[in-house]
Amino acid sequence: MSHEHLIACHECDLLLRPPELEAGGVAHCPRCGATLYKSSYRSQERALAFTVSAIILLMLANMFPIMGLQIGGNQVSCTLSSAALMLYHEGMQELGVLVLITTVIVPTAQMLIMLYVLLPLSLGYLPPRIPDMLRMLDMLRPWSMVEVFMLGILVSLTKLTAMATVIPGIALWSFAALMVLITAAMSSFNPRQIWLQLPVEPR
Repeated sequence: MSHEHLIACHECDLLLRPPELEAGGVAHCPRCGATLYKSSYRSQERALAFTVSAIILLMLANMFPIMGLQIGGNQVSCTLSSAALMLYHEGMQELGVLVLITTVIVPTAQMLIMLYVLLPLSLGYLPPRIPDMLRMLDMLRPWSMVEVFMLGILVSLTKLTAMATVIPGIALWSFAALMVLITAAMSSFNPRQIWLQLPVEPR
């Protein structure tokens, strides 16, 4: 039996031929019932739209202050990068670097990789090094923690309101919308459809 068109279940390692699905269909493993893949209608177009919107919000979230504090007539504000830098200089180097990586560098890299892959495909041609980009995107996925950062901000805001007047900044609302858009972009992104468009290299 030829192995060129076989896939393996990620749960039980069963080898099987991928079934043809209609738009919106879901393929399940016949042995363990795990979800193998989904066939979404116009998934690449939707993922591209969410990605472009997320990139715009990433720019807003990093250009404008997250929040401002007003204490005794004095008002201070900070951006995300300045907050990470402050943590670094206050002796919490590991936390500052972690905040910068998980809330700025990784989400930006994810969205740029998706834009690099999806935009040329929407224009009808394949960009170079797509396999490397897809593998890198899969590697970065566990390191994107925008939602954890938002939870931390909400907890901090609750505690700070007792000590000062908290003024939410544009970046805070941008991050809230960004959390939704990144989730929507990643859920709409279907790597399997892109792998199927790649030419098969001769053995």
